[in-house]
Amino acid sequence: MSLGLNVMGILGILLIAKRRRLIPAIQPLMDDLILKAGFRVNQRLYLELLRSAQEIDENQ
Repeated sequence: MSLGLNVMGILGILLIAKRRRLIPAIQPLMDDLILKAGFRVNQRLYLELLRSAQEIDENQ
């Protein structure tokens, strides 16, 4: 049975928070998740999130 809920991960939540200006940047938070909590993120996804958050140049 579907409850009509949208499922979203922590990285999506961080991106939304950045877009709503609730946080200044997602990179430090993603880095903390990776280094301190053992969170695993594919390099391509990591870079795409930074591009989407406008924290790196589109060409990187």
